[in-house]
Amino acid sequence: MLMRDRLAVLGSPIAHSQSPALHSAAYRVMGRPWSYDRIEMREHELTAFLNSADAAWRGLSLTMPLKKAAFAASETLDDDARLTGVVNTLRLNDGPVAGFNTDVEGIVRAVRAAGLRAPDAVLVLGGGATAASALVAAGRLGASHVEIAVRAPAKAQGLFPLAHEVGVELAIRELSSSVVASHADVIVSTLPGGSEAAEQYTADTRRHALLFDVAYSPWPSAVARAWHDVNGSVINGLGMLVHQALLQVRVFASGSPDAVLDDEQRVLAAMLDAVHLEADGRA
Repeated sequence: MLMRDRLAVLGSPIAHSQSPALHSAAYRVMGRPWSYDRIEMREHELTAFLNSADAAWRGLSLTMPLKKAAFAASETLDDDARLTGVVNTLRLNDGPVAGFNTDVEGIVRAVRAAGLRAPDAVLVLGGGATAASALVAAGRLGASHVEIAVRAPAKAQGLFPLAHEVGVELAIRELSSSVVASHADVIVSTLPGGSEAAEQYTADTRRHALLFDVAYSPWPSAVARAWHDVNGSVINGLGMLVHQALLQVRVFASGSPDAVLDDEQRVLAAMLDAVHLEADGRA
């Protein structure tokens, strides 16, 4: 019988990725003899890789800068991938290449695990692929207003139709060089790990807003250190990584991110333990 037992995370840079630890922990609990590797890859290399992938490949996780390229390579799409134009999961089988976006629900679950149920206002830093997922997640969490701060606002104008579709009021502005006083309940930084703090915030903002920094290496990030200075609440990107990876495991096991795993709580506990993360994701 053909064993589709190969999986991997693709991206660049990729050496820091914790995805192999998460997925390997999950498959041990599930009793699946699947391998999960990390592969350095740029956008222009993805098509050739997919064309050459043999029948042993079950699926792929995609991180920056491949999420748009993976969307283009997908032959079928789930609803969140279609909505955002972003794919972070590819399932490879005898049929069409199936693309999924588990980042949206990964963000939702990470914020809820931290104890914040219904933020009214969300500030997103950055306008790339993860920002689109953060915008949809904000609407799903119940936010009515989202502000996106980017270096080049003109390049983020395409997010307005997405905001309309998910029912949130959107404002886009340039990243500020002044100290910002924000009334956001959640500030989501989608900037790459190792970036300098894009903005400075008042102490009141840092005490009030939950900071969700999707980066997790190096840690703490510059913006996280600013929150720690006032004992503010912080979730690092491992929270999102764990929860979106759990949905990827569902996809690789059954083909659907909605199909709950047998003994899923034990699988999730093993994944959290693999990256030394508490269930609430706070860091």
